[in-house]
Amino acid sequence: MEKENVQFRKNFIWNVLGTGLNAFNSLFFMIIVTRLNGVDQAGIFTIAFSTACIIYFVGVYAGRIYQVTELNKEITDKEFIVNRSISTILMLILVILFSVIRGYNLYKSTMFLLLTLYKALEAFSDVLYGILQKNDRLEIVGKSFFMKALFSVILFFIIDYITKNMIISTISIILVNIIILIVFDFKNVLKFVDLKTKVKKENILKIFKSGFFTFAISFLGVYILNAPKYAIDSFLAENYQTIFGIIVMPATVIGLVAQFLIHPYLNKIVELYKNRDLKNLNKLILKLIFMIVAFGIISSLLAYFLGPEVLELVYGIDLKVYRIGLLIIIISATLYTIGVIYSSVLTAVRETFSQFIAYIIISLFAIVCSNILTKQKEMNGAVIAYFAIMALQFIIYTTYTNIKLRKIFNKEEENE
Repeated sequence: MEKENVQFRKNFIWNVLGTGLNAFNSLFFMIIVTRLNGVDQAGIFTIAFSTACIIYFVGVYAGRIYQVTELNKEITDKEFIVNRSISTILMLILVILFSVIRGYNLYKSTMFLLLTLYKALEAFSDVLYGILQKNDRLEIVGKSFFMKALFSVILFFIIDYITKNMIISTISIILVNIIILIVFDFKNVLKFVDLKTKVKKENILKIFKSGFFTFAISFLGVYILNAPKYAIDSFLAENYQTIFGIIVMPATVIGLVAQFLIHPYLNKIVELYKNRDLKNLNKLILKLIFMIVAFGIISSLLAYFLGPEVLELVYGIDLKVYRIGLLIIIISATLYTIGVIYSSVLTAVRETFSQFIAYIIISLFAIVCSNILTKQKEMNGAVIAYFAIMALQFIIYTTYTNIKLRKIFNKEEENE
């Protein structure tokens, strides 16, 4: 028992350290690029990194949760690795096609390709992390995340400081990830993988088929957060991309805090639903919403009174004119996070197809809304579009989840 507790603590501490530092990597990269390369170059980095993060979900596809919870053991670890190899190669093909369709120049296309390769390595590592997690070695995952995140930021800063060249700096973090992948990740994973097992083609296809809705929801969910960035990329100069990326960054922090708040309660949500305890399920949902709203109110006050000044101190750009825009972004992020709570509830009750339809509707709205408003009102239009998209997501999820839960429980009461 004592040994299990020690292992649990190691897993928890290293996982929090590793995933936490990795989650803030984009923030550190953004600060470095804005300070050293200027707002125009930072704009290219922002949209390229955002695109890489979206395409990343093509790489992880069904995700580590599907891999770890595959209890029947019909699919081998080797088959998961082969499947992930295919999906990560697909990431690179997609970003090349995207760059050609958008008509980017060679420099911008190269940045898109390199940052997608960086995220592709992260996506491939994730399947190895799944194997380690299944064998209760999550602390190795945390150590891997920690080393990659720390060395990437340090090396990126040093190389960019010396060269002022984003391409060379990005290549350096790719090399860091490749080295750690080979000498640390593979070394630890090979202890648990039987390389002699045969790979079944049907199992490779099964992963793609079974995980489609999970992938689609994750992919579209990240896209709607970034839709205004693509409108800015189409209609405005690169420096606007940098500014929008900076004022949206606090919303990312709210999202990370929300994950830490929501994840510990996921099993409880499933348990209450299985026990058909609607009263306590609603209480738990309201408790989570209250915490998010409270955090959102505090964040909104800080954003309005101190936000531009703090961001100016960090990035070296005068953002006082965007004070109201920053406040709107924080409110939007709070609404979106409440929607994520309801999304977690729907996922717990196995409602994936309805979420897929919801995200298609929201994504179509995001495309139209972002392009029209950004073209007409420029930066203010992008901010308003962001709010409109998050508000729609909040309305759809809040309404549908409450209706769905009432229907489920009312139907069961009638059958009793």
